[in-house]
Amino acid sequence: MTGCIGTRGITRREALVGALGVASLPGSLARAAALEWDLIIVGGGTAGLPAAIFAAQQGARVLVLEKSGRLGGTLWFSGGQMSAAGTRLQRSLGIEDSPEAHLADIQRLSRGTADPDIAGLAVIHAAATVDWLLARGLSLMDGHPVTGTGHEPYLLPRVYGPTGRGPGILAVLDAELARVSGQVTVLEYTAAVELVQGRDGTVRGVIGESSGGGRQQFDARRVLLASGGHMADPGLFEALTGVPLYRAPWVKENTGGGLQLGLAAGGFARGGEHFLCDFGSIPAHLDWPANEFARSVHHPQRRPPWEIIVNIKGQRFLREDEPSVDARERALLAQPLQRYWLVFDENVRRNAPTLIHSAPPASGAWDAQQLARAFDSGHPSFRTGATVSDLASNCGMEPGVLAATIADYNTAVRQGDDRLGRNFLPVPLADPPFYAVLHQGSSLISFAGLAVNSKLQVVRQSGEPIGGLYAAGELLGKGVLSGQCFAGGMMVTPALSLGRLVGERALQGLNRGNSRFSAQRQQMASK
Repeated sequence: MTGCIGTRGITRREALVGALGVASLPGSLARAAALEWDLIIVGGGTAGLPAAIFAAQQGARVLVLEKSGRLGGTLWFSGGQMSAAGTRLQRSLGIEDSPEAHLADIQRLSRGTADPDIAGLAVIHAAATVDWLLARGLSLMDGHPVTGTGHEPYLLPRVYGPTGRGPGILAVLDAELARVSGQVTVLEYTAAVELVQGRDGTVRGVIGESSGGGRQQFDARRVLLASGGHMADPGLFEALTGVPLYRAPWVKENTGGGLQLGLAAGGFARGGEHFLCDFGSIPAHLDWPANEFARSVHHPQRRPPWEIIVNIKGQRFLREDEPSVDARERALLAQPLQRYWLVFDENVRRNAPTLIHSAPPASGAWDAQQLARAFDSGHPSFRTGATVSDLASNCGMEPGVLAATIADYNTAVRQGDDRLGRNFLPVPLADPPFYAVLHQGSSLISFAGLAVNSKLQVVRQSGEPIGGLYAAGELLGKGVLSGQCFAGGMMVTPALSLGRLVGERALQGLNRGNSRFSAQRQQMASK
C-alpha cells in the first residue's frame, strides 16, 4: 500500500477509516509489511516529516510509523522558534551572519558544552531549511529575525518566530507531504516496539504494534528514529539527568520510545549532564510533575523588581535585578529543588507594577482582584502571614532565617548598598501582612539523547555506527544540540534540518536491486 493516509493532523484518522474501514486496518499493516522500504521513520513530528518529504523527493519508498492519531508531534504545542545564520532574509536586511558565527555564539552561551560536530551540522544546514519554509509560504512575526526572546540573546538577529507558531510550520510540512503522497505511507496508531537486527547488529527493520495490539514486521534498508524526547516519562528523565521531572509534559506520547529502541540496539545516551532549568513559573501544585499555573515578570528590563527572591530555606541567592537570563537560570540551578519564593509586603502589593500573568494558552496581566483571589483560595503556591515569622512558617522556612534575610535587605534599602549588588532598591519590606509566591524552575525539553555521529548514524560507546540506524530531532537531546543553555531556536530548526538531511541521503549507497524479498512477497504487496 502506498500513499499518504489523510491530509491534516486532526482528520487523519477519519481519512484512514474512510479509506480502509476500521475492520481493514490490520490488512493495511499486512500490506505495508509485505514491502521492503527504503526508509522507515519512527515518529511523524518535527524531524520525521521533513525526512519523509525529502526522502520521497529522492524517489525513496517511505513508511512513517506514528503511535498517536495525528502527525506533527510537538509542533502542535511549540512556539516554533527557529534560528539560522546566513538566510536570504538576513542578507536582504543587511545582516552579515554565518554558520560559523552561529556556532561560536552557541558555544559562548553554553560555555563550550554543546557538541561541536552535531551542533555544527545543525547550524550549517539551518539557513537552507528556513529559506525553504519561507519560500513555501511560512510567515514570520513583525520585526523578525531578532536576537532572542525569553532567554539569553544571540549577538546577532538570527531567531525567527512564525506567526502561526509551531502549527504554522506544520501546515507547510503537511502541504509538502501531500505533494509526495505517492511515495509515503503513514500508519498512525502504530508504535515501533522493537528494532529488527541481523547477526552483525545491522538494523533491518521495525516491529510495529497497532493500537489494537496486532504486531507486524516492517523491513527496511534504513530506519530513522525521530520520535521525540522522553519528557512524559518521569523515571527515565530523572535517570538521565539526575533531576526530577518538575514540569508536566505537553506531549504525553513523548515517553522516550525511540531512545529506548536505540539503547536496546546497542546505542547509548549522552547530554543529560548539561541539564539547565528555566527561571521558573508558578506551579499548579507542589507535587511533580506539575502544570504551569501562572507566570511572573522576571525581566528587570521590562519591570524592575520590588520583591525579593529567596530559596526554600529563606535565603536570597541572587540580585533580583540581574539583567542576564543565563545568570538567573544558573543561580536557580544551584538551589534546592530549583524552587524559590517571591516575597513582598502589603505596600508592594498595593503600589508595585503588575507582577503575575496568566500562563499560556491564556494571556494577560493579573489585576489586584485576581491576585487577592489566589491568596484567598488556599492555592499551595500562594502563602501569606500576619508577620514575617508567620509567613516563614506557612512556607516551610525557618522563621529566623527569613527574618534575618528581610532585615538585611531593608538595611540595604536604607543605605542604598546591597551586598548582592542589586541596584533597584525602591522600598523596604516592612508593611504587614506579608506575601510569598512559590516558583519552580524546570525544562520542557529533553537534555539527554541518543548518541550519533556526524552522519546521524546511531553509535555504540566505542564510536562504531550501528548499521542502518539513524536518529534526529529532540531524540538527540538539547544537551548535545546546544549544551547547557537555552539557545534560541536550537530545537525546532535542528530537528527540521537534520530530519531533512537524513531524507536527502536516504538512497545514498543503497542497491535497490539487491532485495531480501521474494517475488511472492512483492506480489502480495500489489494485491
